[in-house]
Amino acid sequence: MTGPLQRLLAGFTLFLTEFALTLALGTLGVVVFLALGREVFDQDAATFDAEAFRWVRRLLGPGRQQWVEAVTFFASRNFITAAACLLINWFLLMRRHRWYSLLVPVVALGSISLNLVLKQLYQRPRPLLPLTSASGLSFPSGHAMISASFYGLLIYLVWTHVSRPGWRYGLAAALGGLIVLIGLTRVYLRVHYATDVLAGFAAGIGWVVVAIPLLKRLEIQARKRFKKRVQLTEKQPI
Repeated sequence: MTGPLQRLLAGFTLFLTEFALTLALGTLGVVVFLALGREVFDQDAATFDAEAFRWVRRLLGPGRQQWVEAVTFFASRNFITAAACLLINWFLLMRRHRWYSLLVPVVALGSISLNLVLKQLYQRPRPLLPLTSASGLSFPSGHAMISASFYGLLIYLVWTHVSRPGWRYGLAAALGGLIVLIGLTRVYLRVHYATDVLAGFAAGIGWVVVAIPLLKRLEIQARKRFKKRVQLTEKQPI
């Protein structure tokens, strides 16, 4: 009895930990996003955004537009679509992790769709005098939101499946750094305000931390139903 009881308690503890972490991160994402959405048209936000333009320009340095545009490409819809398709095909070939082939498009397409809806709700125009062409509305930043959700998903996959601590920490840090760098490029190019980018990060993180456990639960339920059907089929007389 000790062994099964210990496994039951360990499983319940893991469930509570995952639930608490998901709830905390999801709530934090929503709260931060709503706070930024409330302040976005206030004078304080305008002052913050103006200072952020100057700060990012000093941080990345002048005359860096070419490599900045190269970095920001890694959150473009064309790149994310291609990367998602590659991941989907990869996971379809891996029998143990085929459910990820559903998780990847749900996270990517859900993030893009949610971003379009939020833009229409807030109707914030883009900054004046952009350094590159950009269409559509500004709040929240699509590049920031998509990068936070898509690369956030990759961080989750790395953290749960890479066994070597050095590789796990290194890859997670690199992906996290890429997310931040993409956000900085959007401000540098003056196609988004800093508040757009922060809101995009908040919404993207909130979306991915909710989508992963929900789809994980759906996968567990689907497997249980499949096993029941197999057992019923085996019991039926020929």
